[in-house]
Amino acid sequence: MFHLLDLIGTMAFAMSGALTAMHKKLDPFGVFIIAFVTAVGGGTLRDVLIGRTPVGWMLNLQYVYVIILGFGFAILFRKKFDRLRTSLFLFDTIGLGVFTLIGLEKGLEKGLHPVICIALGTMTACFGGVTRDILCTEIPTIFRREIYATICIFGGIVFFALKKLNLDNDILYLTTSVIIITVRLLAVKFKWYLPAFDHK
Repeated sequence: MFHLLDLIGTMAFAMSGALTAMHKKLDPFGVFIIAFVTAVGGGTLRDVLIGRTPVGWMLNLQYVYVIILGFGFAILFRKKFDRLRTSLFLFDTIGLGVFTLIGLEKGLEKGLHPVICIALGTMTACFGGVTRDILCTEIPTIFRREIYATICIFGGIVFFALKKLNLDNDILYLTTSVIIITVRLLAVKFKWYLPAFDHK
């Protein structure tokens, strides 16, 4: 289940990156590069920080194949995604939920404190998107008013709270991912925002 979720998150972020790049009218190579860095950016940063090198995607070509597949789907079915922003948001949200969980689990494997695990989960989920937005000349979502990284932190707290109940790991993974995805959907639907600082 954990590995399956990892691959799902990788494909979701690859498609998110590809859709953003197509919206910016990049050429196919540019679209592929943005898809790739969006999918592996957060995980690469996490692995470097915990000393897990070579980083995960270099050791398992399944990730590269999944990214290529996500890139291909985004290209082939781009006209089906008639509302590009809606599609981008959906794939980005799925990736957010899944990658938060993966970062948490990698931290636990290293025996790190729960606070550090939550930080790793947040980095894993957010920094691929940060790289994508910077390369596409957008202000990263994590730095705007939209609730984004905060949801990852909330998901991490939920994860450790549920872990104390000794739930089956598959149930724990699915529940945490679904909660993060659901909260993000609700935050956008009901326009929940963090307050922004006034420059005056």
